[in-house]
Amino acid sequence: MAEKEKLFTGFKSVSTKEWEEVIMNDLKGRDYNKSLIWNTYEGFKVFPYYREENIRGLAYTGSLPGEFPYVRGNNKCGNSWLIREDINVEATDTAKAKAIELLNKGVDSLGFIFQSAGMMTPENLAELLNDICLTGPEINFICPPHQSKYALIYRDYITRRNYDKASVYGSVSADPLGSMALSGSIDNSAMDELSDVIRDMSDMPGFRIITVHGTSYANSGATIVQELALALAQGTEYLIYFTDQGFKIDEIAGKIKFNFGISGSYFPEIAKLRAARLLWAKIVTAFGPEEENSAKLISHSVTNLINKTIYDPWVNILRTQTEAMSAALGGTGSITVKPYDVASGVTCEFSERIARNQQLLLKEESHLDKVADPGGGSYYIESLTASIVEAAWDIFLKIQEEGGFTESFKKGVIQAEIKQSVEKRKQKYAVRADNILGVTHYANTNEKITGNNIISLLSSDDKRVEGADFEPLKFFRYALPFEELRYKTDLYASENKRPVVFMLTVGDPVLRRARAQFSCNFFTVAGFEVIDNNGFNSVEDGVTAARERNADLIVLCSSDDEYPEAAPKAANLLKDEILVVAGNPACRPDLEKKGIKNFIHIKSNIAGELTRYQNLLIN
Repeated sequence: MAEKEKLFTGFKSVSTKEWEEVIMNDLKGRDYNKSLIWNTYEGFKVFPYYREENIRGLAYTGSLPGEFPYVRGNNKCGNSWLIREDINVEATDTAKAKAIELLNKGVDSLGFIFQSAGMMTPENLAELLNDICLTGPEINFICPPHQSKYALIYRDYITRRNYDKASVYGSVSADPLGSMALSGSIDNSAMDELSDVIRDMSDMPGFRIITVHGTSYANSGATIVQELALALAQGTEYLIYFTDQGFKIDEIAGKIKFNFGISGSYFPEIAKLRAARLLWAKIVTAFGPEEENSAKLISHSVTNLINKTIYDPWVNILRTQTEAMSAALGGTGSITVKPYDVASGVTCEFSERIARNQQLLLKEESHLDKVADPGGGSYYIESLTASIVEAAWDIFLKIQEEGGFTESFKKGVIQAEIKQSVEKRKQKYAVRADNILGVTHYANTNEKITGNNIISLLSSDDKRVEGADFEPLKFFRYALPFEELRYKTDLYASENKRPVVFMLTVGDPVLRRARAQFSCNFFTVAGFEVIDNNGFNSVEDGVTAARERNADLIVLCSSDDEYPEAAPKAANLLKDEILVVAGNPACRPDLEKKGIKNFIHIKSNIAGELTRYQNLLIN
């Protein structure tokens, strides 16, 4: 020990001011904020480094895992979570066979999806569960809206099979407020029905009746902070409603479960789950529970759909792997990793196996389940947690000022906030300030999709009911407008010549190469065939080569200094072909006066520009 102390006293402490001086010197005059500070969609800044002073004064950092306010996790030891996979119950015999297979392959949480209200009968449930030991895995039921009575059918089955009700755990997806947000319609009878079910299920403490679907907000475009704030506001409205009905806060808090969507924002998602536990503990405590454990937030995490792609689906494996890691390190109770082909509407056995193995890898090879609160003490994660706590709480309080969750939806306040976040992000993708790998950047030109079954997938998921009381939320994917473009080209090319884009590279070798690479990447997004070139001695040579390759659109790639001469020359030589200039040169006004109208550059709206060119090339 003495030797270690000598070692550490040998290093002089470095102040923040000294670090900043070194950084400014290394930047060599570049803007510090633009170069090193990341502005998140949530509105707070992420700095290039964090120090102890950044977390000084945070009261919860002194707590241990398993201690109130549970920011460091619900358990004192370890970081175990359940591996969950959902099964569509179309026929009970096949669903049961699949459930047993999954349990033998490492899954310890099952979700049974019932699409129709009449599917879950006592007889069907008995056939589904007869060969499954219900004291082992967690059993969850995903039901149509307003079907909370499914829980009672399960309870009756448990009673008939003489199971100890205290040893059975799981959930039912009853969420009247969440259904309201997606349908745009309020059904007050669903809340009354839920009261009866909660009362009848009081002897099953491990079974949660209400599921707050934060996933709905995440897949409608809410930011991490908005998703958390809305989920907490929704959960609070349940607490208020049912305590007003005469339930104790301990009874109601013990029947609520939160489902959170997990995005590709790796560290913020870790911090979000930590912040969720802290804020929920704060909310429940305000109701005066008798048991401190009642303030524990029970969460399930699901990899988001909003950022997944139909094209180049293999990239989705990379996305879901980091998302699953965020959920695990954030201390979630269970995780569902969606298969890489989920956006196509139909998953296969192989993709489902990969999704399971992604979690098994995190447990069995990376041992992320062995250490309680792996992010605890990290200046970065602790600071992010505090930032998300503050930002989410501000939104939560604004919702309460509007009269609560339901009233905010009626007024359109929540929809407007989410819409603003969506438009901000869409604009980033439109100018490729953010990327969707395999779609907006580095599209796989060898991949073609022409099946008619994709048409229904290239649309937003609107669950609005007829006669809706207000505007509902709508699921969508950010890749959608780009996939629509590419699919239209693929469909056209299945019976016609695929549009050909030719790089006419002349002049300065460095600039022409950079602009050709940019332009190739730009036009492959729409599924056009792209022909790149090392360079031509003259514009004339380039035009001749383009015609030999039967090009439909020719992109002139050169330097700004050479465009005043090269662009008009190319325009005079080209008649039927479309000429595009790569870049936004100072001479653009002069070129436009000469009839050269097409330019692409880093600030171009790629979706808008490609749609225009596609309409010109595809009749």
